[in-house]
Amino acid sequence: MTFNFDERIERRHSDSVKWNKYPADVLPMWVADMDFRSAPCIINALNQRVNHGVFGYTGHPQPFIEQIVHWLASQYQWHIRPEWLVIIPGVVPGLNLALRAFTGPEQQSIAPAVIYPPFHKAARLAARRQRHAPLRLREGRWQLDLPALTADMDGSEKLLLLCNPQNPGGTVYRKAELEAHLAFAREHDLIVCSDEIHCDLILDPAARHIPFATLSEDAAQCSITLMSPSKTWNIAGLGASFAVIPNPELRRRFVATGNGILPHVDLLALTAATAALQNGGPWREALLGYLRHNRDRLAEAVSTLPGLKMVAPQATYLAWVDASGLGVDNPTRWFAARGLGFSPGEDFGAPQFVRINFGCPASTLEEAITRLRQALVG
Repeated sequence: MTFNFDERIERRHSDSVKWNKYPADVLPMWVADMDFRSAPCIINALNQRVNHGVFGYTGHPQPFIEQIVHWLASQYQWHIRPEWLVIIPGVVPGLNLALRAFTGPEQQSIAPAVIYPPFHKAARLAARRQRHAPLRLREGRWQLDLPALTADMDGSEKLLLLCNPQNPGGTVYRKAELEAHLAFAREHDLIVCSDEIHCDLILDPAARHIPFATLSEDAAQCSITLMSPSKTWNIAGLGASFAVIPNPELRRRFVATGNGILPHVDLLALTAATAALQNGGPWREALLGYLRHNRDRLAEAVSTLPGLKMVAPQATYLAWVDASGLGVDNPTRWFAARGLGFSPGEDFGAPQFVRINFGCPASTLEEAITRLRQALVG
């Protein structure tokens, strides 16, 4: 089966957050939302459910749970039990639940200094302190430097927040690196919350996603893993995510924190997510090939432009670009004035960077590259 990722779909009149943020003369390449039509199996499943015509309360999402169990076993050799799963309406709510469930008012979490903004925002919303571990570029990969924190640890740290694959850097952590994170967590008696939402978007053929909880029984018992089909199959507007929590006490605390506050996942979200995991494999494989080409094209173009530096991400459809060479105070605003809407690095903790979403048709990417070249070399 072939899929048309070259199709350009008009989104400005579809209530799209991505396409409505900027004026019409700015090309939006910011939020992690691809411009591709979703997989046919998802569209077909949604059509069937809509044609049924009744949208009442949804009970226990058994088909979704069965597909999660099968997907994790087939992709990562992770053989989980259904009772370990907590179905949630998004990974971001999961981060917020973890902050509130596993830290108290006088305690704090640890998160990467440069990270997907909700990591830091969740701590602020919960009125919790947070320590930031440096993210350093080593041998062409953005890596977390947890030992840099050791000297200043005071025992109030209770939760370690990880992001693998890393957003915005695109690093896929190796087993030895994850084992070092586990050793750090056990040394300081930390619970680990691992955001693995981009795990099914590995672009580097030499990289392999390893769920943190699969490192050992010790890792499983001290961790909460957050995952979702939403980014991979471009169904982020249909929030169906899940937490894998093998430890029953951690699972109880996580669920209790959301009781009465967190809504159940809605019927159409469950339909889309189940179809993605059950029948979306061929679409995903085709998507990965397309994204690899886009990544390589963008990296090659950036390497020829003055003032910019980019490390090709091992995963995700997001490029983390160093724009400090431009010599401007606000690279995001500078690019927007030249018709390019990127995610501001300031939101991630690095004001001189921008994040570029290359999850788009090749023609859209070429238009962005043309605008970059015009902005930088005339």
